[in-house]
Amino acid sequence: MIAARLHAVGDLRVADEPPPGDPPAGWSLLAVTSVGICGSDLHWFTDGGIGENRIERPVVPGHEFAAVALTGPHAGRRVAVDPAIACRSCEMCRMGHENLCPTVRFAGHGTLDGAMQEHLVWPDHLLYPLPDDVSDDAGALLEPLGVALHAVAVSHLRPGADVLVVGAGPIGALTVQVARRQGAARVFVSEPLEHRRDTALRSGADAAFSDEHGADEVLEATGGRGVDVVLEVAGTDAAIATAVAASRPGGRIALAGIPSQDDSAFPAAVARRKGLTFAMVRRMNDTYPRAIAMAAGGVDLDLLVTERHPLSEAAKAFGSAAERRGDKVMVAVSASS
Repeated sequence: MIAARLHAVGDLRVADEPPPGDPPAGWSLLAVTSVGICGSDLHWFTDGGIGENRIERPVVPGHEFAAVALTGPHAGRRVAVDPAIACRSCEMCRMGHENLCPTVRFAGHGTLDGAMQEHLVWPDHLLYPLPDDVSDDAGALLEPLGVALHAVAVSHLRPGADVLVVGAGPIGALTVQVARRQGAARVFVSEPLEHRRDTALRSGADAAFSDEHGADEVLEATGGRGVDVVLEVAGTDAAIATAVAASRPGGRIALAGIPSQDDSAFPAAVARRKGLTFAMVRRMNDTYPRAIAMAAGGVDLDLLVTERHPLSEAAKAFGSAAERRGDKVMVAVSASS
């Protein structure tokens, strides 16, 4: 079979590899159909890792993916795939927080091969059949939609709240859609790239501002009060500073962006005077059923797809995604059943 494997920073090689063996009990053999390139994938591609996690051996990237199940309880059906394999036995898992499992294994992260290969095996309980009206690309993008759902949940957004989304990449644009459906009164966006501001507006934002004066414009739009909730999905100190400046006193900031460095900084004096609450967003938690229902019920995932590349051009796809010319870059994996 064909697989794309990341060997070092910027060194993604496509080659023939042996197919996986027979799946163990409770696992299914999958034929991958579509894979999205995420910002965290780009950290591995451009930085060689995320935080303290570095490339230890050549790894197959890709954690946003859909497939056809070839064996197991869903054999013959298209499925979305939850990329996080939690232990299901630790304290966090038993409490219902599998996203916080300290030994969780994640597709394309560390030493666990991800989805940019024609076939792989995956646990049955992490496979979710797709409705006929949800495309393969949309099935892959249920993972970032799940992140958006979890981020909004962590933000404690209440109906009638004013919301600012900082960063309008694909997860930011999906966060706009989720916040709107959760009853936000107004949703503002701060984003430096014009084409992503346009996507945010098409996703339902009331207004989208450039980063340079984003906080000022949000304050002006809210009569100087600031927003109730900020969802930060950019992963930069500048984005956190915008979040602090645009928040009302007593506001809540959910940090979902992944920084390139181990540390983040924010204007502590202003945040303290405002009495702000910061909440960290760790991936997602049991969101696939809700994400599928939202995709079938009007959340437009295909809207985000601006490029598609075959698996043979995976390196080109990563290069294009790193340049951020569009929104979501997909890799179409030619896998037969």
